[in-house]
Amino acid sequence: MPTLKNKFAGIECLNPFWLASAPPTNCGEQIMRAFDAGWGGAVWKTIGEPVTNVSSRYSAIDWAGQKMMGFNNIELISDRPIETNLREIAEVKRRYPKHVVIASLMVESKREVWHDIVARAEDAGADGLELNFGCPHGMSERGMGSAVGQVPEYCEQISYWVKEKARTPVIVKLTPNISDIRMAARAAKRAGADALSAINTINSITGIDLDTFEPRPMVDGKSSHGGYCGPAVKPIALNMCQQIQADPLSMLPLSGIGGIATWRDAAEFLLLGCGNVQVCTAAMHYGYRIVEDMADGLLDWMAQKGFETIEDFRGLSLPNVKEWKQLNLNYRVVASIDASKCIGCQLCYTACWDGAHQCIHLDRVDGGMEQVVAGTDPRYTHAEPNPHGMPTPAMVFGQSIKTIATTPIPKLDLNGPGLLENVTPLERIPRVDVDECVGCNLCSLVCPVEECITMVRVENGLPPQTWEERVAAGLTPVGVSEVGIAEGH
Repeated sequence: MPTLKNKFAGIECLNPFWLASAPPTNCGEQIMRAFDAGWGGAVWKTIGEPVTNVSSRYSAIDWAGQKMMGFNNIELISDRPIETNLREIAEVKRRYPKHVVIASLMVESKREVWHDIVARAEDAGADGLELNFGCPHGMSERGMGSAVGQVPEYCEQISYWVKEKARTPVIVKLTPNISDIRMAARAAKRAGADALSAINTINSITGIDLDTFEPRPMVDGKSSHGGYCGPAVKPIALNMCQQIQADPLSMLPLSGIGGIATWRDAAEFLLLGCGNVQVCTAAMHYGYRIVEDMADGLLDWMAQKGFETIEDFRGLSLPNVKEWKQLNLNYRVVASIDASKCIGCQLCYTACWDGAHQCIHLDRVDGGMEQVVAGTDPRYTHAEPNPHGMPTPAMVFGQSIKTIATTPIPKLDLNGPGLLENVTPLERIPRVDVDECVGCNLCSLVCPVEECITMVRVENGLPPQTWEERVAAGLTPVGVSEVGIAEGH
């Protein structure tokens, strides 16, 4: 029977799902409700000298029907007195001794100030400390937050001060607003940090009101750059977590943060070596109960894969992430279109011609399109030859408006023939030129029908070979070097 119980930096955890330091962990009452919902731990909203926040504080990017695909905030750390937060930490730990409470801390860069807040947080009963070196707005202007995390020397110095005093595990929270996150991670490790968390939010401006010309979120007609998070940042977070975990000089127990909303998201971070995950935006969007689906889903997946504990699969994907120069250049796939599933939208055709490598054509049926202008594109003044000798999307469109009298996608017609095989007219089903296809994947990504376009392995009889091996063997073209490729030349 799989279990979600695990250890993180020596701390016993009921499950790997923690709430990140943010509005959902602003007070003890919230955190206790979150624990009742099933969260295994919570990182308290950052504690420091009380601040004054602005109104409004949040903005978002909606995308293709998805609300809050990207979320931006200009809220600062806790605006409540330090004593109030510490008193509530003690109460939460008294009522929920088996749940993890981490105190997130941010104070001015003085040794004695850090020593004081560390002692007070631990005396209140915190299971560990998270040093907020990542906040990109407001606090950074005061010499805290990302102003510390962006300078490895500062990160190392303050982490060392904290470790001088701390009795509990120290987690350093890293900023993504840096050229190489490994530099700050290495600094924290040199200082003796017990663990890392990444990533904090990304500097952003989410948009401008085109009527008032005011950036969002608007504060009396003005705004400021804020911290960007939510599903949109997950690929960036995964990349940075992999960088940390693949680097021996920075690798420590890592709490993954950034766009996590489902059990699948959590599994991906764990597969890249994270020991647990922290969630913020999804909890703000949907509420605490999302953790129920996250826990159930992860347990079901573990059972299907035969994993008993998180350690059984943690980091399994790390060996599969390589530098580009270590990828097999002789591996080849091509696109394959399943005619029985194709709805004739021809989006793959347009995408291939306008955005990729002109390998998909509309020539399955002779006479399916007039070939009067085949080989040239009339949009150009001199009708320059089309090097592919095949109709372009513009030419297809010009012909289509002359011939289409009924819905070109009969599978979608109301009271039509329905989802019967081969209902889509053959002339509307694109064809892949296998010899020309470079296997870029674009057609399969834009196709609206699941598994209609798949990428199929083509055996070419060539042994695996990487760019690194070609360089070593002297097989690279004259004037091409590894350095030139790395620089994008």
